[in-house]
Amino acid sequence: MLILAKAMLALMIGFILAILCGFVLIPFLKRNKIGQSVSVFLKEKHKGKDGVPTMGGFIFILPTIVTIVLLLWMNKIEWSENLGIILLVFIAYGILGFIDDYLIIRRKNNIGLTEIQKLFGQLVIAIFFFYIFIKSGHNPGLNIHTLGIEIHMGWLYGLFLLFILVASSNAVNITDGLDGLAGGLSLIAFLAMGLIAWNSTWVSGYESIAVFCFILVGALLGFLFYNTHPAKIFMGDTGSLSLGATMASVAILTNHEITFVIIAGVFIIETLVCIIQTISMVYCGKKIFLMTPLHHHFEKLGWDERDIVKMFWVFGLILAMCGVLFAVWI
Repeated sequence: MLILAKAMLALMIGFILAILCGFVLIPFLKRNKIGQSVSVFLKEKHKGKDGVPTMGGFIFILPTIVTIVLLLWMNKIEWSENLGIILLVFIAYGILGFIDDYLIIRRKNNIGLTEIQKLFGQLVIAIFFFYIFIKSGHNPGLNIHTLGIEIHMGWLYGLFLLFILVASSNAVNITDGLDGLAGGLSLIAFLAMGLIAWNSTWVSGYESIAVFCFILVGALLGFLFYNTHPAKIFMGDTGSLSLGATMASVAILTNHEITFVIIAGVFIIETLVCIIQTISMVYCGKKIFLMTPLHHHFEKLGWDERDIVKMFWVFGLILAMCGVLFAVWI
């Protein structure tokens, strides 16, 4: 019962603070004309979204950090190195996303950091993560606890971690294209990761990691209050880069990298569609999809934005439940 009470307290505080944060932040962003510039390829469907405030990631980043500090001060959770690593990734990728958003707003177009600059920043943070990960005594290997399989990878595990962090960060960023889409899918994923973390008793500070996930679930729920259609604010790269990398770091620290592939299935599909489209255009000179990422393909088919989001949420929830079943129950 204590575990359930902690989870509910964490979720509730995260939600309330996110609601309050959005109530203050959105008018501030509007007054300072910190708005989204819609891509020319999306003007037809999303022309009403030009100028909608961005950098909404602060609505769930700040409340999550404040809540963690508050619970630590109240001795409701314990500090651990693993929690510190997660917070480092959460904040560092958020700062990288903020720089990208800031440049977009300053230049008054849809161009922030170049792809190379963004990738370099992501890799630097991922390398630092791996350094702390190894220094903290973690085993550089792949564990599939449900199947009792342990694969020792040595230095290759470092490359594997870099790939997961960078790929996950970009995957959420790619998926963030419709009102409530990335936020809702992230909420579902972190809820699943929180349940899995609470069962990862072999991990130092596993309860604190789980509480972090539940705080973020509550904060994302508060963010969705403002982000669902019609969105009053977008999360921007400030939020999407942070969410993707943090999701991956929780999976890595709890030794559930394979489970994470299941839970993040919708994000992965969105990314694969973009890769397939690019390869087809370069080598075959033709499109397979009407537009990428996949959610825009459905828009081109005439689907309503809200129906696309609901469909993706349902698939995300099914995959998350499968991931929890695989990691915890079976």
